[in-house]
Amino acid sequence: MAEQQKSRRRTFGPVVLLGLAAGGLTAIAGSQQVVDGEGSARTANSGLALTFKGDLPLVTALGLVALACWGVLLVTRGKVRRGVAALGTVAAAGALVATLAAYPQVTDDLRAELAQIGITDPDLHHTAWYWLAVAGAALAVVAGVLAVRWAPQWPEMGSRYDAPTAPTAPAAAPTEEQSSLDLWKALDEGRDPTA
Repeated sequence: MAEQQKSRRRTFGPVVLLGLAAGGLTAIAGSQQVVDGEGSARTANSGLALTFKGDLPLVTALGLVALACWGVLLVTRGKVRRGVAALGTVAAAGALVATLAAYPQVTDDLRAELAQIGITDPDLHHTAWYWLAVAGAALAVVAGVLAVRWAPQWPEMGSRYDAPTAPTAPAAAPTEEQSSLDLWKALDEGRDPTA
């Protein structure tokens, strides 16, 4: 049992690094041109400009949410850590679904744009960025599931990194036991040493 917990503690670094890398890859790949193509126009029609962007903004946004969850996971503990890991997993799964759903949509959108400028039969293909977005989202889901499962056994930041709390007043020694230096310190702090 102790050996199993120790081995799960060792998974903290690799799983967090995988989650950070996968979330970053998903966000970057989603903001790139994911479909490309070429074709020739039958008629010259220079009055219309091509406005097709070809990126996946939803995938980029969800990748950034997953990436942010990994940052929060590093500084939280207990149930909050597990909840943040679950949120990151949901965001990564959403990015994966959005990427897969965009497979036919982005080519159809580019084909429609090209038809407006006279290119009716273009040769379209998905770029490497599309496949990197799929891979990044899938790896982010795997890392998120592992984090949800193993987060309770992972090491946590010490309490010295917590936000400062109101200091507790030290118990005052009886007046006869206080030295004159203690009396002056009490006056400096705004306490009445005779009370």
